[in-house]
Amino acid sequence: MTTPPALLIAGHGTRDDAGAEAFRAFVRELGRRRPDLPVAGGFIELSPPPLGEAVAELVERGVRRFAAVPLMLVSAGHAKGDIPAALAREKERHPGVSYTYGRPLGPHPGLLRVLERRLAEAVDPSWDPAEVTVLLVGRGSTDPDANAEVFKAARLLWEGRGYAGVETAFVSLAKPDVPDGLDRCARLGARRIVVLPYFLFTGILPDRVRTQTEEWAAAHPEAEVRSADVIGPEPELLDLVLERYEEAVKGDLRMNCDSCVYRIALPGFEDKVGLPQQPHFHPDDDGHHHHGHGHSHSHSHAH
Repeated sequence: MTTPPALLIAGHGTRDDAGAEAFRAFVRELGRRRPDLPVAGGFIELSPPPLGEAVAELVERGVRRFAAVPLMLVSAGHAKGDIPAALAREKERHPGVSYTYGRPLGPHPGLLRVLERRLAEAVDPSWDPAEVTVLLVGRGSTDPDANAEVFKAARLLWEGRGYAGVETAFVSLAKPDVPDGLDRCARLGARRIVVLPYFLFTGILPDRVRTQTEEWAAAHPEAEVRSADVIGPEPELLDLVLERYEEAVKGDLRMNCDSCVYRIALPGFEDKVGLPQQPHFHPDDDGHHHHGHGHSHSHSHAH
């Protein structure tokens, strides 16, 4: 019987210890759910263990083939460039090892169900959904395709659920920011608003979303504003990661490249087409600026 490829989970990383531990605990739970698979996980930046250490752990366990799944909601710089570059480097470090690369999670129906639960937990049970406006807050990116995916998630969350509306904002790098997003909800007539962080686990940025929401609410007592929780290590998330693993193993990737700035000349981003991609470091993850990351690598998709 052929041994199935191992599962490697690639995370973003955070300065928040609780957020990093939530990722590590999630990887352990995946291993418990699939005892037939060697499972390991690592981060691109900010948190231990680094992705290279996770690959080395798999190799030490005798793994020669693995499928890597980016534990990320949208396909931005990390999923499009940093992780493929890191995997290519690990392949050079470990001759004879081969891998396939899976898709980011995306606005999967399972995750939309979790988001709906988070909203239900945050609202007063007496509230009519038709009177509730949701502000879905994403991480934010310099990649317009990644930001557009958050808008897609917002639309899919709105469809068929009866909310007054689902607006979109970002906590960093992209507009509208959280206060602007809340202002927009108010201008649209919203009096009951739930701010829903589009994040997998706790961390610096989800905490910032909550803080900015509380500050805006204090300045606008005429509106009832609630904060919902992050997605968290729900069964639907575990199922989805394993679904992405199976896709990668079978080669059924279906990555959407129709609006990728590294392939398509989008207005204002024409200079990115065909050029080496600079590694993406999110300036607001820890509230500090990163220095000394001047190297580059080529952008790579699994086409």
